[in-house]
Amino acid sequence: MLDLTILAATGTTLPDAPFQGRHLIGNVWTESAATFPRRSPSHGVTVSVSAQGTEAETDAAIDAARAAFDDGGWSRAPAKTRAAFLTRVADLIEANVERIALLETLETGKPISQSRGEVSGAADLWRYAASLARTLHGDSHNTLGADILGVVVKEPIGVVSIITPWNFPFWILSQKLPFALAAGCTCVVKPSEMTPSSTVMLGELLLEAGLPTGVVNIVLGYGQPVGARMASHPEVDMVTFTGSTAVGKGITAAASGTLKKVALELGGKNPQIIFPDADLDQAADAVTFGIYFNAGECCNSGSRILVHEDIAANFTARVVALSRKVVFGDPLHPDTQVGAIVTPAHQDKIDGYVQAAQAAGATVALGGAPLQVPGLAGEFYQPTVVTGVTTDMAIARDEVFGPVLSVLTFRTAEEAVALANASDYGLSAGVWSENVHTCLDLARRLRAGTVWTNTWMDGFPELTFGGFKQSGSGREIGRYGLEEFLEIKTLCMRVGRTRALWVRP
Repeated sequence: MLDLTILAATGTTLPDAPFQGRHLIGNVWTESAATFPRRSPSHGVTVSVSAQGTEAETDAAIDAARAAFDDGGWSRAPAKTRAAFLTRVADLIEANVERIALLETLETGKPISQSRGEVSGAADLWRYAASLARTLHGDSHNTLGADILGVVVKEPIGVVSIITPWNFPFWILSQKLPFALAAGCTCVVKPSEMTPSSTVMLGELLLEAGLPTGVVNIVLGYGQPVGARMASHPEVDMVTFTGSTAVGKGITAAASGTLKKVALELGGKNPQIIFPDADLDQAADAVTFGIYFNAGECCNSGSRILVHEDIAANFTARVVALSRKVVFGDPLHPDTQVGAIVTPAHQDKIDGYVQAAQAAGATVALGGAPLQVPGLAGEFYQPTVVTGVTTDMAIARDEVFGPVLSVLTFRTAEEAVALANASDYGLSAGVWSENVHTCLDLARRLRAGTVWTNTWMDGFPELTFGGFKQSGSGREIGRYGLEEFLEIKTLCMRVGRTRALWVRP
């Protein structure tokens, strides 16, 4: 018997039939000749069947977005109009949390409590984007001489392709779409083929809120051909993508032919640095949350901890003890904290990292194998803590994207900074110390887009998110997240004809 906390299947009644997903093109729901299913990773049954897009549907969606942008009905609409629409969408999201959260749980395998939090929390992103729409402004320069007035204005960049991942399909779409709309852009959206349904449900709410024709279009399907066409199409002005670093590089290459703007939110190998003077109970709790939240399938996962040698054994024991109490099991149970792994292939990949580390000399202090949840046929993985990890091991460098914590040690602050920064990634990092000087010093030297001190994964719509190095380019949410979707234009205006520009006639 495993000394873990596991909840068996609840016996909750699943939907009578799979959700039927269709494309939304020019405000019209559209079928395709082919469809593709999504099997629930937790319950082993088909929960959605979606239209499988081709280049034809993708081109039609881009054409609709292009026509809507060039028409100016949205791109040149008063900010008040755009803000009112975004607020209506936020209200509708909150009214439909249960319906959307259920499908998200069945498609992703995440706990229903976390799906509810993701969907309801996304409404706040839409409201914050609405507030930004009405505060957008440029600059004026009234000091260029008596006969010149300079004005810098911000304009929507144009048609935006939005490509979203499977791990937080509703939240990450809401980090992008409302900000693009607030700027005045029109959009084509492709959700992951593994989690398409919550995006289609959002499309239903957009129509209910009064979506102008062609302003938001949705195409379902695979990266080839849909995503590739969205990245390379000459009528698309910008691509924003969240997903793996490898796919992000491919999107950048596909977009290079037209030199369109590309914004990327990619992988992470995020360190938490724990000093001896830290509140070890608080730090252990945050580390445990940081590695098991969303089954570790999170770009912000705290997947490696750097612990001072003097407290490494004690601290690791605390994390192992807490890990045994984390509730794994049926995602439809309200008390479940960790659900299923998204696919069998991904579960095999996670396990491969653990086995390779063990073969290289690391110690599996907890877990290290798939987990059987009574009554369910899905993919689950045990809470896993790996100690004795060295920097040459793949588990220390690569994004495992599962409930697997790597433990490394350090002696000095300089060594901790060097270890933390010795990564291709630079998304997030954390520092745990009761000494504010230690926290501030390391926060300034860590090469990461977000640094938390004495906390982990706190986030707010006001605080911009993005990464350094191969964790991506560009920023999302916050004021800077809106500005990603804007072009800057300078107006140089002569007030009077006070001198000749070249020669007088």
